[in-house]
Amino acid sequence: MKNTQSKYTRMAHIYDWVEQRMPMNDFKKQAVNLLQGKILEVGIGSGANLKFYKKDSDVTGIDFSTGMLEIAKEKINTLNLNNVKLIEMNIENMNFPDNTFDSVLSTCVFCTVPNPKNGILEILRVLKPGGKAIFLEHMKSSSSSINIFLKFMNIITTKALGTSLLRETEKTIREVGFSKVTSKNIMMKDVVRLIIAEK
Repeated sequence: MKNTQSKYTRMAHIYDWVEQRMPMNDFKKQAVNLLQGKILEVGIGSGANLKFYKKDSDVTGIDFSTGMLEIAKEKINTLNLNNVKLIEMNIENMNFPDNTFDSVLSTCVFCTVPNPKNGILEILRVLKPGGKAIFLEHMKSSSSSINIFLKFMNIITTKALGTSLLRETEKTIREVGFSKVTSKNIMMKDVVRLIIAEK
């Protein structure tokens, strides 16, 4: 955890530059538009999604990297999002009471969480009954040919950022106890998926 955390802090500005140029903005905007009420964004990073929030949104964003949060704070000031609060926090052990949030957002986070099941269980815990978690995540494909490519790339990403391209995130979400889970394939057949999980 500490090793991955320090890598993201050291590379925060590079990561932010890359993040701004990824072909995911339309899908991230769609995901943010599904949120309502009291919102938690886990792994908010450098704040790539901040530009999609309405100015009256009630948002708490957490991340384990101080370097990433510093960039996100600059974006909050630029966008004048006075009601967005940032906290340095580990998704696997969140300091929020049970049933705190109406919505939780995760975009491209669970490729990096060391113990993803623990993080997803924490999301379930802090959601209010009837609340929804929105996951826009990339993961292992059902296609063996795509997975050959992912396995090759995974050698690079795990060493560089501690990021796995072979997680089975949807399977984990379905296993932890949400009352309803729906999934939509977004990119690269089923590598990138939009998953909506209701408590």
